[in-house]
Amino acid sequence: MQIAIARGTVVSSQKLPSMTGVKLLLVQFVDEQGQPIPRYEVAADRVGAGLDEWVLISRRAIAPHPEGSEHRPIDAMVIGIIDTVSVDNGLLYSKKEEYRYR
Repeated sequence: MQIAIARGTVVSSQKLPSMTGVKLLLVQFVDEQGQPIPRYEVAADRVGAGLDEWVLISRRAIAPHPEGSEHRPIDAMVIGIIDTVSVDNGLLYSKKEEYRYR
């Protein structure tokens, strides 16, 4: 799993029928200090993440396939919305406080 920030949505009117109804987010990965890095990916969102929320991303072969979607070509999936991240006994991110150490 990796930590990323939901930066935007991706809309595709022409797609495989199996992808109909799948919400797609553009996510930006963060480094170990919580800083955004210039690395983006499109991820399927089945948990309802909002813009600028920190999320957990599961990628490639380990990305879970929700029941009934075994044949969807999903490389990355948002599997959770992060509440807090702590590193070395310090708070790196808190959704509640919207606070990040830099």
